[in-house]
Amino acid sequence: MSALAGGFTDAPVEAARAFRGIMEAMARPGRIEMVAGAVPPAPLSPAAGAVLLTLCDPETPLHLAGETDCSPVRDWVTFHCGAPLVAAEAAAFALGDWAALQPVSRFAIGTPDYPDRSATLIVEMPELLAEGAVLRGPGIADTAALNLPEIEAFQANRRLFPLGFDVLFTSGNRVAALPRSTEVG
Repeated sequence: MSALAGGFTDAPVEAARAFRGIMEAMARPGRIEMVAGAVPPAPLSPAAGAVLLTLCDPETPLHLAGETDCSPVRDWVTFHCGAPLVAAEAAAFALGDWAALQPVSRFAIGTPDYPDRSATLIVEMPELLAEGAVLRGPGIADTAALNLPEIEAFQANRRLFPLGFDVLFTSGNRVAALPRSTEVG
């Protein structure tokens, strides 16, 4: 696959739809949304590709972890997003599977004056299911459920609030989110 292929074919429309799906997922933790339009190189899912095309640009430092840090993905990101590829500690966004992103303590969690200067982790998952960990907090009427790769790291992240990282989980053409404000049980 060429680095020139796989971007949005109708960028304004597809980016707007993907952005809405991502924002709906962030506003309603645990809710699984569909995002489409991107056909990135392996091992990226279409959802991860859509997230990158929508949220990354030449001013957005991106860290690629594990299998995602390969020539086809680096070339695709460079051509379609222009995002600078950086070390984990300097990343605004980091992409990889959960194991490759460890230890998550190396990612920015913001500062008391600027909690928004934290990283967002894009975690590629084998599948997204509305089952498993119980989620509570802003955007959730009572409880929600989501199959998380682990629970302890997200509980520790919540204890840092208003600091901490946010997470987008991607699989196939689906995305779900776990903002740092969400309680995980």
